[in-house]
Amino acid sequence: MALMLLMFFLNLVFGSVWIPVKDIWQVVINDTTAIDSGIVLIVNNFRIPQALTAILAGAGLAVAGLMMQTLFRNPLADPSILGISSGASLGVAMLLAVSGAITGHAFVNFGAWGHLGITGSAFLGALLVLLLILYLSRRMGNIISLLIIGIMIGYLAGALVGFVKYFSQRDDVHAFVIWGLGSFSNVGHEQMPYFSALILTALALSWLLVKPLNLMLLGERYASNLGLNVSVNQLYIILVAGFLTATVTAYAGPIAFIGLAVPHLARNLFKTADHRILMPATILLGAVLALICNLIARAPGFDGSLPINAVTSLIGAPFVIYIILRRRHLYLKE
Repeated sequence: MALMLLMFFLNLVFGSVWIPVKDIWQVVINDTTAIDSGIVLIVNNFRIPQALTAILAGAGLAVAGLMMQTLFRNPLADPSILGISSGASLGVAMLLAVSGAITGHAFVNFGAWGHLGITGSAFLGALLVLLLILYLSRRMGNIISLLIIGIMIGYLAGALVGFVKYFSQRDDVHAFVIWGLGSFSNVGHEQMPYFSALILTALALSWLLVKPLNLMLLGERYASNLGLNVSVNQLYIILVAGFLTATVTAYAGPIAFIGLAVPHLARNLFKTADHRILMPATILLGAVLALICNLIARAPGFDGSLPINAVTSLIGAPFVIYIILRRRHLYLKE
């Protein structure tokens, strides 16, 4: 918790414009009489919402990744493995293409309405894929088969996105690419109440699944013998994890690697598979890692900020390689 608060404060201090710690503190306690109005504007309207978005998005993706890895018993599962992020991308691409065909103008030129439309279409696309996954999960008797179907849905959505981009306006294609790189700066004061309410509600629901997640570590048959309704709880896990993924992707874009790397980091740090410990640890570590990535993306010397996905990939990809090397015995024949 202390590390998260420290990283939150550093996110307020550092950026393309360095702000003295004393001024930051004065803004935080709302004593701004002796501070330049430009500094107050930067901190209140940009840096605080961006840092809060990073905390919520990092925590949400990390918990979603933890639940997916436990559900599929796959160390390389992440929140996007069921194609929900691809559904969000398809929703945005379809909106840009349809609006361009109808109006003849790039949708991004509509200002605030354009931003709201992109967020809404991403959320709708992700939820439609989530509903499809939930429907298929009721029909599939094997969770691994559902995993394969989810991956195929992701490929199908990616192919459709390629077709849609080909026929879209150039400005809209550029906007789609920028959205796909991810950013914690998309959530302002107006959207923050909705974004935080959705994420915090889903995180609270995820805590109710701690006991089923622990039982599922023992295997489906053993969990069923202990009285757990495995199929129903699998449905709940997919619903909560998918909703977290859909919400973060809609508001911040598809953020890579946080949901994959953080659960492993929590397991390695706390040396446990107990979700009563892993769940809060994953929430805090996900928030901390997202704040670190956001701080690096806005490091002094850069004009504006780097794409979050570029930073998370630089940090997450080496960690995934490390996990594979640690588990290389799984791929070797005895």
